[in-house]
Amino acid sequence: MQIRVATPADARAIAEIYAPIVRETVISFEAAPPSPEEMAGRISRTLKSHPWLVAVEDGAILGYAYGSQFRARAAYRWTCEVSAYVDGSTRRGGVGKALYRQLLDTLRRQNFHTALAIITLPNAASVGFHEFFGFEPTGTVAEIGFKFGAWHDVTTLRLALSDSATQPPEPISFPDLSAGGTPSQP
Repeated sequence: MQIRVATPADARAIAEIYAPIVRETVISFEAAPPSPEEMAGRISRTLKSHPWLVAVEDGAILGYAYGSQFRARAAYRWTCEVSAYVDGSTRRGGVGKALYRQLLDTLRRQNFHTALAIITLPNAASVGFHEFFGFEPTGTVAEIGFKFGAWHDVTTLRLALSDSATQPPEPISFPDLSAGGTPSQP
């Protein structure tokens, strides 16, 4: 299995992995699965600042993970939100862990201080996955999303990516980090 940077050409496979999550679960609060064109736009926009990675084996995309901006205010620039999705046929096979190892390492090298995972409850598998990487619960908001005829709670888990510093170094954009030779480009 290879972990590499996603490209807009990967959008169809990524959209196919994500579609059942949207259609069949409350893991995502989206109402309709994004089209491959919409997903290609998301990939392109994300890569302007944060990593979007795919796990590939024998030419097939098995899963993806990405970081994204948490909020637009300047003081939040050291914080990012992280997400990962794995094809249903390959879950619990180590794909998600391989993606997150590379993702979190990249975010650290970009000088991000905090990674947040925002998870719809109940979702013991996702909570446990994040706790494996050292994420700790910070709080739950009750009845924040309405999908499939019911209200759903969302919890936030936090991972410190760096030591606290009085003045942290500025985050490095993903293209600037990649121009330095890491991580691998497709």
